[in-house]
Amino acid sequence: MRYQTRKRTGLVTLATVAVLLATTVAAEPVGANDAKALSSHTARAFSISDRGQLRLIRKHGFTLYEQGTASGTIRGAITVTLKIVSSSSVTVAVTISPGGGSISGYGTGSYHKGETAASFSGSLSVSRGSGSYEHAQGSGLRFSGTIARSNDAIAVSVSGSLSD
Repeated sequence: MRYQTRKRTGLVTLATVAVLLATTVAAEPVGANDAKALSSHTARAFSISDRGQLRLIRKHGFTLYEQGTASGTIRGAITVTLKIVSSSSVTVAVTISPGGGSISGYGTGSYHKGETAASFSGSLSVSRGSGSYEHAQGSGLRFSGTIARSNDAIAVSVSGSLSD
């Protein structure tokens, strides 16, 4: 892996280390137009299934800082920080910023280095929300993804239940 620095675009920067990849959870759509529903004081649970294609912004040792766009239940800018802790584990932080606020989570998982790509998967908890998502909570969310060895780009997915 080589060290790269790219100019940050206007996307929100991530707080810690990150994750995400494929699942097929049927979900009630939650987007910028649903911000009022999420900020209500009546707790409501909903399923999420999100996917992101990210590009490497910079790299420091075994920590990858990535940015891209999330699609699925919660759509918006996404930042991910993925730290390869050992030959078999990672820590991850992710922030998704749909209109009206942001949702941030932290997780740990397993890591497997392949010939052309590495893969990772594990569990994720929502650690905070802001704006319309300030009451967002969730634990036991699942994430998975791949890291292309050619350019360190990450493809990620996250699924599970959130409540507001």
